[in-house]
Amino acid sequence: MHPCQICPLRKHDLFTPFTPEDLHFMMEFRAGEVTLSPGAALYHEGDETDYFFTAREGQGARFKHLPNGERQLVNFIFPGDLVGFQAMLAGGAATSAIAASTMVLCRFEKRKLADLFRNNPSRAYALTWIAAVEEHFLNETIATLGQRTAPQRIAWALLKIHRRLAAVGLAPDGLAQFPFKQRDLADALGLSLVHTNKTLARLRPLVTWEHGVLQIRDANALSELALADTSPPPDRPLL
Repeated sequence: MHPCQICPLRKHDLFTPFTPEDLHFMMEFRAGEVTLSPGAALYHEGDETDYFFTAREGQGARFKHLPNGERQLVNFIFPGDLVGFQAMLAGGAATSAIAASTMVLCRFEKRKLADLFRNNPSRAYALTWIAAVEEHFLNETIATLGQRTAPQRIAWALLKIHRRLAAVGLAPDGLAQFPFKQRDLADALGLSLVHTNKTLARLRPLVTWEHGVLQIRDANALSELALADTSPPPDRPLL
């Protein structure tokens, strides 16, 4: 069977279902896949590419490298996320995309974008929707950095991450695999590593993240602390 027909993501309620026409189009639109080992780069900052991707398996992150040699984590990459679309259109990647675990990504060609918008409006809408959601999330992150305290930031981030992973079947029995380091979370939230470590210790009755496993112990209390609601992620298209 074609990979699109047996895509493991399509079974999850998080993603809106394909019509038969959508599935047929995606089988033609897809241009293979890429597998990355942990620590490998999908592309580097400044690279020009003729492809964009959907993460199918595994997790990664986008990093911005700074003139002083440090790097800033801009966003995490989870199954179902679109990767490299802005980099492809902008003529060069503004960030580097690095795998944190073994990743499999479906690949799409830039030259076929015109066919997407011309021949399948529903898939074109899906692409636009996904890109807009990423911008919305980054806006929410900026608001979090400016208005939430350190405990609120960490509570908000871990709650969001756990719910997103659970929605794609990566939190069996409430235990979500999250293969990052405390430094990565600290970078993403504008905190020092020491402050992050101490805050995680204080939050232990509500949430734990140890040895790459994230567990929410008291979702209601964590949501209250994070100034966030308890609703699951909204349904979203899948490309």
